[in-house]
Formats: sequence, C-alpha cells, structure tokens
Amino acid sequence: QVQLVESGGGLVQPGGSLRLSCAASGFAVSRFAMNWYRQAPGKERELVAYIDSYGGTTNYADSVKGRFTISRDNAVNSVYLQMNSLKPEDTAVYLCNAYWRHSSLYPADDYWGQGIRVTVSS
Repeated sequence: QVQLVESGGGLVQPGGSLRLSCAASGFAVSRFAMNWYRQAPGKERELVAYIDSYGGTTNYADSVKGRFTISRDNAVNSVYLQMNSLKPEDTAVYLCNAYWRHSSLYPADDYWGQGIRVTVSS
C-alpha cells in the first residue's frame, strides 16, 4: 500500500539539468521529512538532500550545494529534486526516502522508492 515512485531521470550532458519527482501514495507526505539519496557505481549510498516535514529546513551534501534544490508539495503528496549544472560525478541511481522519527520510544517509519537512474555523460 505504501509506495514512493520516482520519475524524471535519464541521460543528460554535463552542464544540463533534470528534475526528479517522487510521488507518494498510501501515506501522507506532510508528516515526513523527505530525503534524496544516491548510489553511484562503486560507491556507498550517500544523502544528497533533506527537507523537513514543513519545508522550512533543507540540507545538502557539499558536493551538490548551489546546484541541487529539494522541494515539496504536500498538496499533491510529492517531493522534487531540481538538479542543475550536472557533472559526470552525479551519475547514480537516485532514491526517494520518507522518514518519520515519531519519538525515541517507537521505531521510525522509513520508506524507500525503487530508485531512478541519472546518467551525466557527453
């Protein structure tokens, strides 16, 4: 029932842009902090961008600051990642994540999408 579905990936040349979308169903995104992670070939999964449940606080990996922007639209239960000035090093599978800590007395809710490929190459 709970699903996160990413879209908007593909092949782009260095310097180009893509916008990833993450559509949620089965739960209310408004209650969750949202994250974009990526898994590059031969590398560990890394956190790329974070946005809190209210959309008031964002954080980015140093490697993408100034180039990527995370946003959310709770009215349509979606989260986005605008990626500009793309570099070959950005090539990876990008994964959408929803996280709700609740409290220290309960396990967190932690949902993941299937991932979508982004390839930056000339």
